[in-house]
Amino acid sequence: MATYRIEWKPSALREVKRLDRKVIPRIIKTVEALAAGPYPRGVTKLHGTEATYRIRSGNYRIIYEVFESRVLIQIIRVRHRKDAYRK
Repeated sequence: MATYRIEWKPSALREVKRLDRKVIPRIIKTVEALAAGPYPRGVTKLHGTEATYRIRSGNYRIIYEVFESRVLIQIIRVRHRKDAYRK
């Protein structure tokens, strides 16, 4: 199985930088684990999309898109669970 490359959208990086310093390592660890396999236990496919998923990391949700042909995972959004699905 190939290792996926992780790519962060600039907006997702800004969101992570605004978070509490205590939760950032947990989020980074969760994202790095996605490189070994983009569909770990607990991942949920978002409705109305073709390749967008979300995974929990404590009270935060990591929204990401999987590009199988390019072996790439793009982190789209990292937000608290109460704000994660608002546009």
